[in-house]
Amino acid sequence: MESEMVLPGDFLGTSEEYILGDGVYDDEGNLYALYIGDVSISDKRVISVVPKVETPPVIKDGDVVIGQIGDIKDTVAVVSIACVEGKENREIAAVNQGIIHISNVRNGYVNELRQEFGYLDVVKAKVIDAKALRLSTEGKEFGVVRAICAKCKGTLKRKEGDTLSCDICERVETRNLSDDYGTCLV
Repeated sequence: MESEMVLPGDFLGTSEEYILGDGVYDDEGNLYALYIGDVSISDKRVISVVPKVETPPVIKDGDVVIGQIGDIKDTVAVVSIACVEGKENREIAAVNQGIIHISNVRNGYVNELRQEFGYLDVVKAKVIDAKALRLSTEGKEFGVVRAICAKCKGTLKRKEGDTLSCDICERVETRNLSDDYGTCLV
């Protein structure tokens, strides 16, 4: 059965013959393919299905996601998640909105969430709870990667530290910036 093309639900064998691998599910001792792909059987009798097409990513704990701030409340920022880092070419399996709680913004005390994020800012965050879609921007590599001026909606440029300024209206704002602010592909 090595390198045989299968479709989702195709019978592959039994749990007495093979050890369950990726892309295979067990239904009462019978093993079936989860998606379209080629069957692979290792020398240790592990049966897997190697996908023919890339499946949409499902968000898991520890994933790094890119999204846009859609709303800011007193204690949470709502993020429309656009993609999982490393899988930017595929849409996420479901439409997802995550939240960044004020306690997960940065190491240390955060007094005002609106000083950390702005409406329509693009953020890079780590998934800390995939079921509840809780995100964290703690750490230098996480935070705002592109900021929008609150006054004129122009793109803000980084000056010093977490200070940003607008070339159009000369407004100065602060954000919780990622190390790769302005260089991250968005």
